[in-house]
Amino acid sequence: MTELVNGKGLNLIPKTDVKQTLKDFKSDQEVRWCPGCGDYAILAAVQSFLPELGLKRENIVFVSGIGCSSRFPYYLNTYGFHSIHGRAPAIATGLAASRPDLSVWVITGDGDALSIGGNHLIHALRRNVNLNILLFNNRIYGLTKGQYSPTSEVGKITKSTPMGSLDKPFNPISLAIGAEASFVARTIDSDRKHLQAVLREATAHRGTSLVEIYQNCNIFNDNAFEPLKDPELRDDITLRLEHDQPIVSTSKAVVRAANGGIEVVARDSVSEDQILVHDAHHPDPSLAFALSRLDEPAFEHVPIGIFRQVDRPAYDVLMAEQLEQAASAKGPGDLSELLLGGDTWRIG
Repeated sequence: MTELVNGKGLNLIPKTDVKQTLKDFKSDQEVRWCPGCGDYAILAAVQSFLPELGLKRENIVFVSGIGCSSRFPYYLNTYGFHSIHGRAPAIATGLAASRPDLSVWVITGDGDALSIGGNHLIHALRRNVNLNILLFNNRIYGLTKGQYSPTSEVGKITKSTPMGSLDKPFNPISLAIGAEASFVARTIDSDRKHLQAVLREATAHRGTSLVEIYQNCNIFNDNAFEPLKDPELRDDITLRLEHDQPIVSTSKAVVRAANGGIEVVARDSVSEDQILVHDAHHPDPSLAFALSRLDEPAFEHVPIGIFRQVDRPAYDVLMAEQLEQAASAKGPGDLSELLLGGDTWRIG
């Protein structure tokens, strides 16, 4: 008898009886990214993480849009769909809603998700569809060769902005929290342990999980996140977000500001009871949003971890309940009646 696991909340996904390894999730396709690209590290982390789920490979689907990150499905020995620009969340929504026995993942980038795909992303988040969305953020368009993206900083010199970008960049975490996403997190390509820890929480979450991954593009935006990787700096500027734990780095702490907001101060300038304790499970997103605004382009202090992790009904579960209620009330549906009922016109 097939054992079932309660993955992504209420979805029952068949579990394999065969022990799996990283090798089982490597496809036969040659991995084609630029040497040194951060996507390699993310791919390796995901391939080595997937065996932990214990799911049959035919019950795992990766859907991508367009961009360097969107080559991901080719390199995983699961089902995959390399779809169209910005529309991966829409396609994945249909798949997750109609097939609750699948673990559905969306792979996207800052350009794919936040430019042409912006509407699809925010509506997937607000609906709380059972999806895991991995947003690779390198703050540049890599596939089309180095134009500024929706997350590029003001003043960014690129091929499309030779005098510097004038656009105020999106903050993906703020955007997701503003769309009432139920799970929002940030990690980084070079920290496999943290990345996989976040993935564990994301896959166990009921509804949409969005994970922003800082990812280095060594060709068009090299060292964009270097302070977070520098052994001499990273522990000082990284504010680790762990539920029910003080929000601190080695020398900094987050406290309530006099105006009611939050601010970062020297850790030794305040007492322990003044330091803000992280509550990722609070239903009010105000604190999570305030933490997302601490992200500085100059990386003076950067929150890393799970910003928000709250329980609310998943879209596909609500849809299934509604369909069941309709069937109970009205009986089996009649397609002809549906097509010809109400106002109809015959032409010719």
